[in-house]
Amino acid sequence: MHWIFLSPHHDDAVMSCGGLIAERVNGGDSIEIWTICAGDPPDGPLSPFASQLHERWDTGLEAMDIRRREDISACKILGAAYRHFPIPDCIYRRDPFTGDPLIKENDDLFQPLPESQANLVKELRKDLLRRLPSDCHLVAPMTLGNHIDHQLVRLAAESLDRDLWFYADYPYAVQEKIGDAAVLSPVSQIFSQSISPAGLRAWQDAVAAYKSQISTFWGSLSEMKTAIRDYWRVGGGCKLWHNLPENP
Repeated sequence: MHWIFLSPHHDDAVMSCGGLIAERVNGGDSIEIWTICAGDPPDGPLSPFASQLHERWDTGLEAMDIRRREDISACKILGAAYRHFPIPDCIYRRDPFTGDPLIKENDDLFQPLPESQANLVKELRKDLLRRLPSDCHLVAPMTLGNHIDHQLVRLAAESLDRDLWFYADYPYAVQEKIGDAAVLSPVSQIFSQSISPAGLRAWQDAVAAYKSQISTFWGSLSEMKTAIRDYWRVGGGCKLWHNLPENP
């Protein structure tokens, strides 16, 4: 089987279902992870918020080069191929009408997708139509947490008018304490993959490859590995859902 996972950022698909990906690869499936918001920042000064993130990540102006290299390392650990799209992360984008930064503070990351981004959804749809093979299983983020870039990817994927699978966005699914039944019903079909201890280790190691991003959710690599293990123990990261109801 051939699977393509759409990842809004370099770490999203790996964090959400790295164990599942590792197991499917070990079982003989072909897996690709396509990171959508992987482009360089536009020319001009960074917003104060983006500059603060670069400082916390300890990346400086090479942030996207570093993040792409981290993603390549993570994909190699899982045995997945990778592809990086040119759209900049929302922290770098500006309102095309006003020129103001799209994201000025952390809360702006989790708002409904602004109307100013509608053309970007259309552009991404065209790019996906051009690149996607007809015989692949396409997997998109469910948009738990309501991150702007996750919404962008899901809306573009749903506009393709093809069968879709969805993964639960981790760690937002845990942070919001959302159970399957609360968010995912009614659901037509669920794909479940048992994740072995070896698959868990590959998942943890792949997430650890995103060194610049660990501080976003955890205080240390050890804390991250414990969190992934705890998620695995309760059955997290092992399911995909088919053709969910429309995104609200």
